[in-house]
Amino acid sequence: MKSLVFAAGLGTRLRPLTDTMPKALVPVGGRPLLDITLRRLISEGATEVVVNVHHFADQVTAYLAARDYGIPVRVSDETRLLLDTGGGLRKALALFETEPDAPILIHNVDILSDAPLARFYAACREADAALLVSPRPSTRQLYFDNAMRLRGWQNLTTGATRSPLPHFSPDAHTPYAFSGIHLFSPRLLRALEAYGERFPIMDFYLGECARADIRGHLLPALRLMDVGKADTLERAKDFAEELGLATQ
Repeated sequence: MKSLVFAAGLGTRLRPLTDTMPKALVPVGGRPLLDITLRRLISEGATEVVVNVHHFADQVTAYLAARDYGIPVRVSDETRLLLDTGGGLRKALALFETEPDAPILIHNVDILSDAPLARFYAACREADAALLVSPRPSTRQLYFDNAMRLRGWQNLTTGATRSPLPHFSPDAHTPYAFSGIHLFSPRLLRALEAYGERFPIMDFYLGECARADIRGHLLPALRLMDVGKADTLERAKDFAEELGLATQ
């Protein structure tokens, strides 16, 4: 299983911690988020991992160079320009060395969850892309049809919607919250290359979902925490211990 960890973000919500370190190395229960994520991926069957870096990139590179995870862990360096998630994915694709046609499991570094990653990968590997979703409260919702095909997005705070469908209506679709975990097939690489150098991957998914098989994979009982703010770190420690992530 090929995996990509998005770890290049500025981590502004975790300041002041991220004034001196990258978000990926912020500790939860004494272990950096990156270490927790890598060990979780490896326990679920990852055979090679790429980690993208930008903010304090040298710290992440040095951290990885000093450790042996038992599988190749390569760095996609975005020091020159932070490429956002879409551009970051496109740059990282060239660093994978095995199974050129196999999908890539993508995981945000600041997400803790009990998602069965190996089962998600196996269930969705024939899709062009698959987004792990659940019915959680969120100001941003993805909308799916009865076949769980992605059809649109809405910001519940502003009411703004996005969809490639000319007559898209949120009321005619089912909303779910995105987990920050998704699957991308190299079959979409040609479509990905048509986008600019720097763009969010969700813009790509919403732009292509009328043409490509971009689907949601629903986990109704998913337990998940976005470690996005400094005041969530203590709760994140307890959450990681409850899920057994602190010992993986």
